[in-house]
Amino acid sequence: PYGDWAATGLYAEDSANVHLKDLNIHGLASTGVLAGRLTDWTVENVRLAGNGSAGWNGDLVGNGSNSENHGTLTFRHWTVEWNGCGETYPDEKHVGCWGQEAGGYGDGVGTGATGGHWIIEDSAFLHNASDGLDLLYARLPDAVIEIRRTIAEGNDGNQIKVTGTVSIENSILVSNCGFFHDMPFWNNGDDCRAGGDALVFDLNPGGQAAVINSTITGEGGCLTIAECALDQTCNGSEKVLIRNTLFQGQKTFFNPDEDTCFAWYDDESSPPMPANPFVVDYSLITGVRFGNVTPCPGPHNLCDVAASLLNPFLASFDAHLQPGSPAINAGTSESAPADDFASQPRDDAPDIGAYEQ
Repeated sequence: PYGDWAATGLYAEDSANVHLKDLNIHGLASTGVLAGRLTDWTVENVRLAGNGSAGWNGDLVGNGSNSENHGTLTFRHWTVEWNGCGETYPDEKHVGCWGQEAGGYGDGVGTGATGGHWIIEDSAFLHNASDGLDLLYARLPDAVIEIRRTIAEGNDGNQIKVTGTVSIENSILVSNCGFFHDMPFWNNGDDCRAGGDALVFDLNPGGQAAVINSTITGEGGCLTIAECALDQTCNGSEKVLIRNTLFQGQKTFFNPDEDTCFAWYDDESSPPMPANPFVVDYSLITGVRFGNVTPCPGPHNLCDVAASLLNPFLASFDAHLQPGSPAINAGTSESAPADDFASQPRDDAPDIGAYEQ
C-alpha cells in the first residue's frame, strides 16, 4: 500500500545445496539477502548494494540465535557495497546513509551465532555504513573462515571481524572509517564505529588465525586487535600469525596528531586475553605507534621504513609497490600463496604485502 518497493530481496531458511549466480540485488528498503540455517551454499558473481539496512543478514530472528549455518558456504566475486544507504531510482545514487547510533544497522555482511566453513575469494566489501564483513559470531566449534584476494575499504566500522579458525591471505584492508563524515543526513556520532579498527579477531579458547601476504592501513584506533570471544575463557594458547604482511599507519580519525596503533590485545576486560597471541615475522610495519604488541625489532621484520607504496595516503590508497620498495623480495616463501592479490605469480623470494611487484 506504500508504493512500489520491497523490504527484502531474497529470503531463505533451512535451505541446502543452493547456487546463486550473476545477481544484482540492490535498492531494497531493508535487506538484500536475509538468510539463515543454510547448508552448502555457493554464491558467485553476486552484488548486494544500496540496501537500506544490510547487504547480507544471517540473523533470522534478530537476537543472534537459531540461525546457525553449516557445511561449506562459498562466496566468489561477491561485491557488498553501500548498504545502510538508500538508492535513488532510476539513477542508482547512494544517499541517506545511516548507522546504528541513528537507528540503522549498516553491516555489509552480518550473522547470528553460526558455524560452517566460509570460503570468500576475489570479493569486495566497500562503503557500508557499519562493518564490512562481520563474522564475529562464527563461534560454533565447526566454524572455519578462509578469505583470499579480497578488499575491504571505506566501511564505517571494522573492515573485517572474524572468529573461529581463520586464514586471510592476499587481502587489502583500508579503514578510512571516517568516510561518511559530514555527508548529508549522516550522524557524525557513528564515525569510526567500534573504534574503526581494520581487522578484529575474537578468539575462542585455543583459537588459531593467520594473516599472510596482506596489506593493512587505517585511521581507526588500531590496525588489528585480538580479544577473547564473549562468554569464553581463553587459555593463552591462542595465536594470530602475521607473516609477509605490510602495515601502513595513518593519523587517527579522532586525534589527527596521533598515529594509529599497530596491534593490541585485550588483557584487561572480562574475559581477558591472558597472553599476547600475535606472532609477527617477515612483515613491514611503518607509521604506527605500538601498544602492548611490539614486534620491532623482531625476526626479519622491517620497522619504521618508508614502504614506497604507489599511494600511501588514505583517501586514494594504492597498495602496489614502487620499484625499490624495501618490501620487494623481503618475505618468506613459507606459507606464502603462489599468486598475489591480482592472481599474478609470486617468485621464490616473495614480496611483503598483497601485491608482487
